Amino acid sequence: MFSSIAPLARHNPFYAPHFQLVQDGVRKRPAEPAEAPATRRGLAAASADEEYSCEYGSLKFYALCGVGGVLSCGLTHTGVVPLDLVKCRMQVDPQKYKSIFNGFSVTIKEDGVRGLAKGWAPTFIGYSMQGLCKFGFYEVFKILYGNMLGEENAYLWRTSLYLAASASAEFFADIALAPMEAAKVRIQTQPGYANTLRQALPKMFAEEGIWAFYKGVAPLWMRQIPYTMMKFACFERTVEALYKYVVPKPRSECTKGEQLVVTFVAGYIAGVFCAIVSHPADSVVSVLNKEKGSSASQVLMRLGFKGVWKGLFARIIMIGTLTALQWFIYDSVKVYFRLPRPPPPEMPESLKKKLGLTE
Repeated sequence: MFSSIAPLARHNPFYAPHFQLVQDGVRKRPAEPAEAPATRRGLAAASADEEYSCEYGSLKFYALCGVGGVLSCGLTHTGVVPLDLVKCRMQVDPQKYKSIFNGFSVTIKEDGVRGLAKGWAPTFIGYSMQGLCKFGFYEVFKILYGNMLGEENAYLWRTSLYLAASASAEFFADIALAPMEAAKVRIQTQPGYANTLRQALPKMFAEEGIWAFYKGVAPLWMRQIPYTMMKFACFERTVEALYKYVVPKPRSECTKGEQLVVTFVAGYIAGVFCAIVSHPADSVVSVLNKEKGSSASQVLMRLGFKGVWKGLFARIIMIGTLTALQWFIYDSVKVYFRLPRPPPPEMPESLKKKLGLTE
């Protein structure tokens, strides 16, 4: 499949309109007009000397994108474990953990500072696996669906394309995440149940069998698929808008550092919306993995409208920062490995002619 996608990748709207990716040499060649100013000719000449480490849409490209996903999701989610722990406890026991600051205070008083790190191991493993599938498969589906639509339709329906590609990727990512997410919630929200992953896994299996690890996958889809759809679509369109209306020069003229700043800003904006759309399902997941014998619908009815929004402020802070850092790390990995990074899509010339925008 990958070998068939690679040659087609250059014909979709995500293929860089001002550059040509050549397979034999994998070199970036600028297509600047002859009358370009001297400064732009200098930039183009510098770009010509930069080589990609692989071809856009190749198997190596997808694999390295997956590595970027592992680092971006695994490291960031592990880094905010203390905030996530307090947020989960506020969701499952709001009478005891009344606010973020109260939650931290109670946790430190009962478990010490080390107690804030409970659940770090399943968090790191689970979200590393999720990141591998989320970012790796997103690149696969974005190119695949773009080729199915064709160049013009893929540009016109690019937001729908981002939504479909990210939803497809997250479907598989949540299957990879579910077992570790279940263990994490048990460790964090059930005092005395288990302090480590090695204690939690055999205990969960002995009590409920394999179902213990996957009973939360449907609520995970409810939480993560809308979250990821917002995360990718909002990010892609925000980057496009920033370069169009905010950044005073084309992306091709921005330094790598300037491009990464745009990535971080767009990621944070996307993260705020992600937190809001996915929070009700997140509350259900937290309660469901704490209780045995409950279904998602039963938990949802018991929590009610007000209950599912408990801990939203903590989640906005966590997810906003998390999403911004994830996109920053992911894009940095692409820069480090010299992966092709096509600029925001531009209207194809054929579509411009149809709309009478060019002669």
